[in-house]
Amino acid sequence: MIGRRATIIKTDIQRILEGKNIQLKLLEESDLTTLWQHIYGVKNPEWKEWDAPYFHLEHKELDTYKLEMASLISNGLLNRRAIMIDGQIIGTVSYYWEHKPSNWLEVGIVIYDPGYWSGGYGTEAIKLWIDHLFAELPLQRIGYTTWSGNQRMIKVGEKLGMQMEARIRKARFYNGEYYDSIKMGILREEWEKLHCNKQ
Repeated sequence: MIGRRATIIKTDIQRILEGKNIQLKLLEESDLTTLWQHIYGVKNPEWKEWDAPYFHLEHKELDTYKLEMASLISNGLLNRRAIMIDGQIIGTVSYYWEHKPSNWLEVGIVIYDPGYWSGGYGTEAIKLWIDHLFAELPLQRIGYTTWSGNQRMIKVGEKLGMQMEARIRKARFYNGEYYDSIKMGILREEWEKLHCNKQ
């Protein structure tokens, strides 16, 4: 049994995962303009310097973005939730299948607003998200990929008891320098042992 399992609040239109300081909310079409503004509304946004900056952020027009995302939402295919504080979207968590037949799933997180960096919100959001995914899906492992230039993200994994499972040396080139690709991960039994409630 996973301790402190995410509380699921059901309403007519959404499900919310309730944390201590944040909520993880299913995205709705009404959220898309705000999310687009976070992602594309500022040229060279600061968050992109940490979130895989070696990949170029391809700009999308608002109408195109909303149309694509609305289709995913309506078809139940959007594997992403908004990170909410006081009713405001500050970021997102997501997951994707590295290899679905093996139940190999990876998670991701972006906090767009630098005012919420280094405040523990990312750690709380990932913990809540992993709790939920282990509870809902037949997974034996959850991991994520980051890079050696993002020490905050490595520390988040370490705080949650994840192991550095791989360091692919000098695999990412950014601003004239090579960085390592880092893979963090944790097994279901390790997660449950570390995060279960004491009875």
